[in-house]
Amino acid sequence: MKIRRFFGKDMREALSQVKAELGSDAVIMSNRKVADGIELVAAYDKEPDAALSLKSKTKKEQTTPSLSEIIGDDGPDTLRALLEKQQAGGQPGKPNPAQPQAAVAPQTAAAQQQAASQPQAAQHQDYTPAMDTAFDAGAPQQTADSGDSLSEIKEELASLRSVLQFQVADLMEAKKQRHRPVHHYLRQRLIDMGLSERLSDQLIHYVPADYTEREAWVYLLNLLSNRINVTGNDILSQSGVVALVGPTGTGKTTTVAKLAARYAQKYGVESVAMVTIDTYRIAAYEQLATYGKIIGCTVKKAQSTEELADVLFQLRHKRLVLIDTAGFSQRDSRLIKQLQQFDTGQMQRVKKYLVTQANTQYPALQRIIGAYDPVKLDGCIFTKLDECYSLGEILSASVEYQLPVSYVTDGQKVPEDIKVADAKSLVSAAAKLYKKYGLNHTSSTSVVNAAQAV
Repeated sequence: MKIRRFFGKDMREALSQVKAELGSDAVIMSNRKVADGIELVAAYDKEPDAALSLKSKTKKEQTTPSLSEIIGDDGPDTLRALLEKQQAGGQPGKPNPAQPQAAVAPQTAAAQQQAASQPQAAQHQDYTPAMDTAFDAGAPQQTADSGDSLSEIKEELASLRSVLQFQVADLMEAKKQRHRPVHHYLRQRLIDMGLSERLSDQLIHYVPADYTEREAWVYLLNLLSNRINVTGNDILSQSGVVALVGPTGTGKTTTVAKLAARYAQKYGVESVAMVTIDTYRIAAYEQLATYGKIIGCTVKKAQSTEELADVLFQLRHKRLVLIDTAGFSQRDSRLIKQLQQFDTGQMQRVKKYLVTQANTQYPALQRIIGAYDPVKLDGCIFTKLDECYSLGEILSASVEYQLPVSYVTDGQKVPEDIKVADAKSLVSAAAKLYKKYGLNHTSSTSVVNAAQAV
């Protein structure tokens, strides 16, 4: 077997050269792209014989299409198309009985031996169908496509699983609704009032089955009020150091002034003092100092832990010292640094009360309370109740996180707009807000144009 190399602008021209010089019985060993076009390596057993080639065409035993039959005047331009046309002549995947595989093997071995003896031919491999795919698209692309297909299948399965879980949960919910329709209705009312689904399920679980709707609703409100922990008038009835912490804009400075004014009314102006460690907000000290002049009590400021310890030592004769802290987001790293000032051991114990707005969304309340996990909170103060349309969110947060409620504020007046927290009053206020804004016949039902909204 001999091997020759042919060059052409495209596959058609290169195959035509092979046909013209070696005849239709030549075997294509390899192909590759070069700078000027296509390079083919072809092998043949003997010198071409035109007469023998014509005679072989007329043999009736020939069952495999010849190269000239495959090419023709409109032959394929690529090896992929050539291979597809060759496979169309017989059954794919089965050996041709007219051409035993044993006869093909010696030719391949001889071709490999001859290719090894020539330096240039050694750079190519024997032709296989995989080479055709790699020639057109690249073998790595197949692996990437397989990985993408597998990822798409996994995503689709995950999506189907989520849909099935949703459908099963919906079926279970429908079953509960049919079994205990009154309980299901009341559970939805609690959720609409602002309570979390978890707390609503817990409360509904304790409702007796034989209660009417009205009896069950009253029972739920009483049960909810019993779950809320209140501390009473603890700040104004005790002595010590109290720090109000919380996010920015929650009204900590105004709340400090309200507590100081109430304490001064009860025990005298000499018994209370205010300290600010808010060095970030402009005029924070000036605002607190203005309240101090109105009340008539002492006002100090501290910019470091050592300075705060020194100020607290100077005010040790005061019955109550109220500390106004800087407002930070629950995701701000400076928050933890500020809270660590109270636990250095350089000063007396500082009680910490969380101040947050009552109209805060429930997920935000969860994040805020979670940010103070490293700190032991002695209670919380809910502000701006006059701006709320529902109170179920703060009730859920206080119950689920076992956070005692000390005071609530509902305005800017000092010291009038602050009240001691009462569980029944809070639940009653939540129910009234739900009745006023949450029920279908009281909520706005204006029609929204969907296209305009989009």
